[in-house]
Amino acid sequence: MGQNTIRTLLNRNVERQLVREYLLKETEKAGFGGLTFNRTPEGTKVTLKAEQVGRVIGRRGKVIHELQRRLQEDFNLHEPQLEVDEIEESRLNAQVMASRLASSLERGWFFRRAGHSTAQNIMDAGARGCLVILSGKITGARHRVEKFQQGHIKFCGETALEFMDTGFSTAVKKLGTIGCTVRIMRKGIKLPHEVTVLERHEAGLPALEQVAMIKPEQDAESMNIPESKEEE
Repeated sequence: MGQNTIRTLLNRNVERQLVREYLLKETEKAGFGGLTFNRTPEGTKVTLKAEQVGRVIGRRGKVIHELQRRLQEDFNLHEPQLEVDEIEESRLNAQVMASRLASSLERGWFFRRAGHSTAQNIMDAGARGCLVILSGKITGARHRVEKFQQGHIKFCGETALEFMDTGFSTAVKKLGTIGCTVRIMRKGIKLPHEVTVLERHEAGLPALEQVAMIKPEQDAESMNIPESKEEE
């Protein structure tokens, strides 16, 4: 891979991260739930997930048209096309739950109450597992990390990358800024180590017939068979 290709990929990722930060700031009150980018010959299709689609679109599309205009003028995207999808279950969206957690802390909730409540709401929605991490000056001048875990989660590896969603937000308090990370193991997934053993009739296979045991062949000495003598 040449240097120009690497530089192009890095610039593209930086542009997408800047777009994500901008749209998160502008649509956080509408329940920002993430972005997906899809490059097409007509341009770059940006799909935004939100709880309240109406607040992102605006009256007669005023808000979404303004956001699309800003993407085209301020960011180096090729013919951006902004679309909005509604989040079906907000409690299973990691970014939404991270933003809610940060908002709860800013409103004065005790960190343990906020962490346990967030984790329990996610599990009640049917998630396989969740991990809530608070990092920063939570209760004093010193930095500390608090974790709240329920269900089954993966910390690393291909399974974590494929089956877990991550959301991050920040809560600004008087003592300092608190980072809120939420990781969710999606609902209804089947992990690689989970194997179901079926009976032959359940798998559509015929039943095994009784097989007679065949003893191994005995050598000539054990069967007392005299060896043939060579003729003189």
